[in-house]
Amino acid sequence: MITKKSVTRERSKQKIRKKIFGTAEKPRLTVYRSLSHIYTQLIDDEAGKTLLAVSTKSAELAEQLKAAPGKVGKSKLVGMLLAKKAIEQNIKTAVFDRNGYQYHGRIKAVAEGVREGGIVM
Repeated sequence: MITKKSVTRERSKQKIRKKIFGTAEKPRLTVYRSLSHIYTQLIDDEAGKTLLAVSTKSAELAEQLKAAPGKVGKSKLVGMLLAKKAIEQNIKTAVFDRNGYQYHGRIKAVAEGVREGGIVM
């Protein structure tokens, strides 16, 4: 069933994507939020490739996620790991795509984690 909430998010997502475009030097950092997990990707829109992906299902984060306080804490850890991996691949800047979600809670935590990890947005 299509809800008003999902239609509104989809419309917001399309407005955002009109303005945001990622390149190899400055990829688009997109976030997807499900009820229990958070997924992040760095995407090069010119080549149509995902450069890097990290989520709460990543094996590298398994131990740290057990100690994290709630979903917001886990989201921040995901952002920090994404930044660490991006810097290893020589990516220093990104464009943040909140994917139609409000910049609040878990989405904000991912962005803060990425910034703390050293990526400029």
